Amino acid sequence: VQLQACGGGLVQPGGCLQLSCSASGRTFSNNGVGWFRQTPGKDREFVAGINWRGDSTVYADSVAGRFTISRDNAKNIVFLRSNSLKPEDTAVYYCASSRSAYSSRRPYEYNYWGQGTQVTVSS
Repeated sequence: VQLQACGGGLVQPGGCLQLSCSASGRTFSNNGVGWFRQTPGKDREFVAGINWRGDSTVYADSVAGRFTISRDNAKNIVFLRSNSLKPEDTAVYYCASSRSAYSSRRPYEYNYWGQGTQVTVSS
């Protein structure tokens, strides 16, 4: 399966963005999906995850209450809605498909990754 993440861009502090992750090649509707982010010189950081049915989500403490992950299995797409963005949210955001029906905070639990989309929060 090939994943493509898009929707990043430049936004002012307090603003919002919606990222999307679409799959091609085969469906990922039976797999958990996670969003991660990475800044130069740092490890990839878990942001949010959703299970295969979309009825269970988990978030990093740093984004809980501001970000929302959701999915539309009929369209083979996962979204990450980010509100009240802060400069520290600036990173390249990656989506990934889990090896199982559930998401995980651990990158090694994912076997397919998108190419990443840059989010920059700055005035």
